This record gives sequence, C-alpha cells and structure tokens, in this order.
Amino acid sequence: MTNKTTEPTVVEQDNRASSAVKGAAIGFYVDMFDVYLPVIALAPAMMFFVSPELSIGAKSLIAGMIFASTLVARPLGSTIFGVLADKIGRRLATIYAVIGCGITTLATAFLPGFQHIGVSAVVILIALRFLGGIFMGGEYTGAVPLAMESSPISKRGMYGGVIAATFPLAYCTISGISFLLLQTMPADGLMSAYVQWGWRIPFVIGAVATFWFAYYYAKTVHESESWIEAKEDRDNSKASSFRTLMMPQNKRSLIRIFILMTGVWFGSNVVSVILPQILREDVGISVSGATGVWIICQIVLIGGYLASGLISQKIGRRAFFLGCGITMATISGTAVTLLATGTVSGYAAVTIVATLALLAGTTTFGSVPTLVCESFPVDVRGTGYGLGYSLAIIIPSFYAFYQELLTAIMPRAYAPMVLLVLGGVLVATGALMGPDTRNRDLSMTTEQLYGPNN
Repeated sequence: MTNKTTEPTVVEQDNRASSAVKGAAIGFYVDMFDVYLPVIALAPAMMFFVSPELSIGAKSLIAGMIFASTLVARPLGSTIFGVLADKIGRRLATIYAVIGCGITTLATAFLPGFQHIGVSAVVILIALRFLGGIFMGGEYTGAVPLAMESSPISKRGMYGGVIAATFPLAYCTISGISFLLLQTMPADGLMSAYVQWGWRIPFVIGAVATFWFAYYYAKTVHESESWIEAKEDRDNSKASSFRTLMMPQNKRSLIRIFILMTGVWFGSNVVSVILPQILREDVGISVSGATGVWIICQIVLIGGYLASGLISQKIGRRAFFLGCGITMATISGTAVTLLATGTVSGYAAVTIVATLALLAGTTTFGSVPTLVCESFPVDVRGTGYGLGYSLAIIIPSFYAFYQELLTAIMPRAYAPMVLLVLGGVLVATGALMGPDTRNRDLSMTTEQLYGPNN
C-alpha cells in the first residue's frame, strides 16, 4: 500500500464524501434523463424519422429498437469504463464517459428526418443512441464506486438511496418538459412545430446539462482515496482487473450480483414498462389520467428510494434484499394483477395500487449502488460493478417475449405476475448467496480481503 504523507482531516473527508455523492447523484440524474429522451420526448415525433407508409407494427418495432439500442449498449459501456475506472481512476473514467454522452445527445438534436435523407435518418438515430448507451453505461461505473469509497460506513446506505432517487426525479423532469412543450406546440402532423423541431429542445437541454455536469465533476470531485492507496499494488500486479475479478472469491461475488440484479431488472422492466401500458389499456382511465397516476407513482418512488437506503443501513443489505424479493413476488405481483384484471377502479384506488406495485417492485434500486460496490474489492470494483450491474439487464430486457410466451398458457393479465415472482425469487436467492456487506471496508484489495490465493 502507498504511504501518504498527509492524511485528510475529518472536515476534508466529509467535504470529499459530500462532493462525490453529489457528483454521483447528479450524474445518475443526467444519465437517466438521456435514457428516457427517446421514450418520452421523441415518441410523439417519431413520424419525423420514419416513412409514413410504414404500418403501426413496424413503427412500434422501430421505436422499440431505438430504446433497446441504448439498453443493449449500456452493458458494453459499463464493461469498458469499469475496467478504465480500475485502471486510470474513477474520476477520469466518469468525466470521459459523461463528455461522450453529451456529444451523442447533442448530435441527436441536429439530425435530419426521413423527408430529408430517407431511411438513413432512423439508422443514424439508432447508431447514435447505441453509441450514447455505451457512454451512459460508463458513467455510473466510475462515479458510484467513487462516491461509496468516499462515504463513511454508517452513511453508505443513505447515500446509495440518494443516488438512486435521482432516477424517478429525472423521469418526472423530462415528462414535465415534454408535457409543457406539447401543450404549446401539439404534435398534430409531420409539419407541426413539435415534430419538426420541438422535440430537439429536450435533447439540447440534456446535452447542456451533461456538459455542465462534466465541468462540475472535474472541478469539485477528488479521486477516491481508496483507489489511490491501492494504486501501487495494482501497478505491481501482472493481472488485469478482469482477470482478478475471475478469481474464485470475486467470481462468486460476481455471480451473486448477476443473479440478484437479474431479478431486480425483471421487477423494474415489468413494473416500469408493462404497468404504464396496463394503466392506459386495461384499467379504464384516460391516457392523460394514466399519465397523471404514473407521475404520482414516480414522485412517491423518490421517497421510497431514500427510505430503502436508510432501511438497508439499519437491518443490513442481506436482510433488506431478501425482504425486497419477497415483496416483489407477493405485493407487487398481486397489485399488478389486480390492475390488469380490472379488479380495481376509481382514480384514487388505482393510484394507490399502482404506487404499491411500483414501490414493492423497484425499491430494491435504493440500495443497489451500495450493495454492488460493497461486493467487490477496490482493485476490481469498477469492473465488477460494470459486469454485475449491467450484464444482468440482458435477460430481463426480453420481458415482452416472455410475456407473449406466457399468454399461450394463461390469461394475459396474469403473465406480469409470473415475471415478478421470478424476479422476486432471483433477488431473494442472490441475497442468500452471500454475507451482509454493510460493514465492509471498501479500501481493501482482493489480496487483503481474501488472501493471496483468493
């Protein structure tokens, strides 16, 4: 280990922790803002990018490809930048990823449409979203480990909840911006203001926010002391961070996180994507009413993430995720089924049940940043975070395919519950596969934590 000549004071440590957590929270907010741009802001203007002769099914497929391109690219970005975060530092990896994300988002805002360059318009759009997804996936693999490594043990749970809470906050923000734009310039035809140029405004806002964040992060956030201290050992080692991650103890942690996160993503996809469709198509309220319900759910979810971080700090990560797995399978699964079968009616009742479904199905995320960071030693934490957190998204991303298969053997309304039960079982299994990591020292290397033979 490298001997430092001067140790930071308690006040300096607190300031560094505060800056790192703020940086990770703002970065995650900006990341989620960019992720939902095509889903919320671009969706009403899709006619700008595709041929008017396409069928509704083909247009829906293209819209899905635009969103999926970002989703598929994020694991690749997490892996690339996770390795970089272990090699060159959390801070630099974050800055590079954020700048790349800003460039792709800004470039998207100036794309021509189908009427100008034909099918190339949507091809370039998908390519830019894929490239942006790589950078989006890279942002949190540096910023989140840095924040957790800079935080006191007693506050890691709370800080993880703060970081996660910016996800629904970003969703509400972009929904609000898009709603205001559509009120002033309705998307009522190809030549309407919103379709021609109004959709570009949220993308420009996202790009400006991203560049501002890169500047803010570079100016205010210091490199992780834990990473700096481990640098000499890492430089002297002939093994790459990926090779070290594949050593037995680290590999067991990676498998545990992969299983747990697969369950988390199943819950997130079902509740965050299928539930809004249920509200619009099956519950019997208007589209605007369903949107209002969903925004209320997201606002409540902000508090849910904050609370879950505190709870996991109180009872431990293992017990917390075991409880989350159980509630995902039971409470969230039941609530979604009640809505899908039309059992619940009335705006207030629908809002309450939908909120329960969202909270029970996704509040696992409130402690995910903390648990994933605590599961890996400092020398492989970026790589482990990238692989464990993001690769797990691949299997659940085909949720729509699984839903269609299930409808062949059961009523469609019950298919989401099966996926939520599966997600809950995976989360609970992952929780039981390893120890409680609440008090783990995040400055320890693989050798220090598990011994020279791992």
